[in-house]
Amino acid sequence: MAASEFEIIRRFFTPPGPGRNDVLAGVGDDAALLAVPPDSELVVCMDTLVAGVHFPKETAPAAIGYKALAVNLSDLAAMGAEPAWTTLSVTLPDNDMDWLEQFSRGFFGLASRYNVQLVGGDITRGPLNITVQAHGFVPAGQALYRQGARPGDLVCVTGSLGDAGLALHLGLTGEAPLRKRLDYPQPRIEAGIALRQYASAMIDISDGLLADLDHLLEADGLGALLRVDELPRSADFLSALDAAGPGCESLARDLTLSAGDDYELCFCIPELQRVAMEETLASIPCAVTAVGVIEEEPGIRCYRKDGSTYTPSTTGYQHFNRTD
Repeated sequence: MAASEFEIIRRFFTPPGPGRNDVLAGVGDDAALLAVPPDSELVVCMDTLVAGVHFPKETAPAAIGYKALAVNLSDLAAMGAEPAWTTLSVTLPDNDMDWLEQFSRGFFGLASRYNVQLVGGDITRGPLNITVQAHGFVPAGQALYRQGARPGDLVCVTGSLGDAGLALHLGLTGEAPLRKRLDYPQPRIEAGIALRQYASAMIDISDGLLADLDHLLEADGLGALLRVDELPRSADFLSALDAAGPGCESLARDLTLSAGDDYELCFCIPELQRVAMEETLASIPCAVTAVGVIEEEPGIRCYRKDGSTYTPSTTGYQHFNRTD
C-alpha cells in the first residue's frame, strides 16, 4: 500500500535527535513555536526550486535536497546571519520511497552541518518543485544589506565564479567536479558572519555577478568598474576550458560575469579595511578577490587588463526574460 503524506513526514522529515533548545514546537504540531534569542534580529528568506528551471531533471535526489537548503543558507550568509530553522514544502509527482530517502539525506546532511532544524512544512502531489524557508539570527543592528556601498569601495567576491555555468554549458553530469559545484554549492555562512565587521553592502551571487551586483548598485544609485581579467576561476574551470579547445576565452569571461548558481558572496568594502578583512577570512579559509571599485556614475563598466572595454553577451539570468 502506498505511503500517506503523514507516513512520509514521519519516515523522512521528522528531524532526528533532541533538536535545538529554541524550538519549542516543531514538526508534528499545527505550527512551529520558536524562541528568538534576546538582542538578536530574525532574518527570514525563501526560495522555490522547480525541476527543469533550477536544476536539470536528471539531478540526483540527494543533490536536490542539499541545494534546496543551500540556496537559502546563501541568502542568510549575504545578510551576515547564523542559520537556525527551516521549513520545507515538497510537491511530488508520486511517493517514490527511494527518491524521498535520498532527498531527505541530502537535505538533512547540510542541515546538520549548520545546526539547522526543520520545524514544519507540507507535502503535496503535483509537478516536482521544492520550497524552503530559512531563518537565522544576527546581532541587533549588525545585519548586512544590499544598500550601503560608497564610491571608492572595493567590489570583492568570495571563491570562484563560472563553475556551475560551465557545467551546464558543457552538459556535465555525475561526479564531474564542476557538476558537483552546480549540484552542491557551498553557502558562505562563516564568511558572511565574519564580514559583518567589514562590508558596507553584500549580496549572494545566484543569477550571475553582473545581475546581482546591479541589484546592489541600484540600492544606492551607484555604478561600478569591473576588471574582467581578474575575476577568479577555479582550477577545475580552467582545466575544463582547456579540454573544450581553443577560442573559448570570451565564453569564459561571460560565464564568470553572468552565469548563476555559484552562490558566492559579492560585497563592498572600504579599501582601508582590505588587509584586516583578508586576514580574518584567511582563518576560515575563504578565498577573496577584489574585482572592481564602486563609482558614482550608475551602471557597470567592464574593462580588460589592457585598458580596453569588454561588452558581455548577457547580463545574467532572469526568469521572465526567457524566450524558450
